[in-house]
Amino acid sequence: MPDVRPNLIAFTGEHADTVEVLELLRKAGGTPYVVGGCVRDALLGLPIKDLDIEVFGIGTREIENALRKRFGIITVGAAFGVTKLKDMPIDVSVPRRENRTGARHQDFEVQADPTMTPKDAAERRDFTINAISWNPATGEIVDPYNGLADIKAKVLRHVSLKFSEDPLRVLRAMQFAARLQFTVAPETVKLCASLNPYDLPPERLFEEWSKLILRGVKPSLGLNFLRECGWTKFFPELHAMIGVNQDPTWHPEGDVWVHTLECMDVFAAERLNDRDEDLIVGLAVLLHDLGKAVTTKVEADGRIHAYGHEAESVPLAEKFLLQMTRETKLLESILPLVRWHGQPYELWKTKSGDASVRRLAKKVNRIDRLIRIDSADRQGRGPASRGVPSPQGAWLLERSQALHVEASAPKALLMGRHLIALGHQPSGLFTKILHDANEAQMDGVFTDESSGLIWLKEYLSKNNL
Repeated sequence: MPDVRPNLIAFTGEHADTVEVLELLRKAGGTPYVVGGCVRDALLGLPIKDLDIEVFGIGTREIENALRKRFGIITVGAAFGVTKLKDMPIDVSVPRRENRTGARHQDFEVQADPTMTPKDAAERRDFTINAISWNPATGEIVDPYNGLADIKAKVLRHVSLKFSEDPLRVLRAMQFAARLQFTVAPETVKLCASLNPYDLPPERLFEEWSKLILRGVKPSLGLNFLRECGWTKFFPELHAMIGVNQDPTWHPEGDVWVHTLECMDVFAAERLNDRDEDLIVGLAVLLHDLGKAVTTKVEADGRIHAYGHEAESVPLAEKFLLQMTRETKLLESILPLVRWHGQPYELWKTKSGDASVRRLAKKVNRIDRLIRIDSADRQGRGPASRGVPSPQGAWLLERSQALHVEASAPKALLMGRHLIALGHQPSGLFTKILHDANEAQMDGVFTDESSGLIWLKEYLSKNNL
């Protein structure tokens, strides 16, 4: 039987008060079990980042009275029976019963019930691998739904038909398949196919997609599960890529769907482990070729092209994202990357000058992000492309670094205050002057404020302004 102790010991080494938490709960008359994802991760040999403790035999009030002797506590909700320890990654809860009261995602009645058994409490969990508990006092592993066998077989399987009470679990299966590199049991795929996401809150959808992007080792496994259970139809912008053929000379890997999945796996292998950066780039990689579904044409001679797909991908990417988030900054970061993802190759092919690199930086704000997308795009073209550096990426990185625009858009050197300092009153003419000034800056006519002011004075004189 797998041993969860080494990883628990490692956790308590970082959080020494864990042993005292468990002892206080026992002295209060409770029987604490370590439950859920931390047990799963310990069995898989993964580090434990937080601990979930479920206490049987006593209620929330007794738990709080016992713990507040030594720790600061936060009560999440009396009905839920969850207590968080301040400044510690530990949640302590009472087992609870959940009863559906309506059709909507949030229509549940939740009631803490310390009289439940570990088996009863495990029934409300999603997958068998998350329904395993461990008694740290006795070393007993409680596995009423054969989660240990499923861990060994690398299979995600639903615990019971209660799984269908929360359709969000379909997306949890998606991201778990990607994170753990597990397959999904056929009966679970079938059950998922009977569900839909219509009543799920957008922020919950986004949370699961974010986990796929940020934590998926092989995102392709999660996305292919989504296709297998029919849930791609609820994300029509993604679904439309399935079966869209590509020129085999450029894309020997297959259709646009296959290409996108390969790109996502490359992205995952090259993550920076910076949440914001990885989320922006990962979503841009996922959405970069959506426009091929509406632009792909097959010529009479059999040649396949998707001219203009970059521009057509933008409204489709926006529509996909708006299902889950209204975060303007996020959309403003992702959509330009989708629109201009082909530019690294185009600029490299023509050996474009500094002006083109500066203008690209202004369009996308972060050329370093665009280079990461290009890397995934170039390597997501079958096994022969993997690990092959992108020449255009290396070229563009060198050029953008030399111009100091790899991580930011060029800042305007001339602004309205400069015109006012020269004696001009604010007017509509400022817009035209500053536009021309910015174009001159992009062309490298001037590169600092001093030379910019010289250019501005000459411009004003030449135009009798």
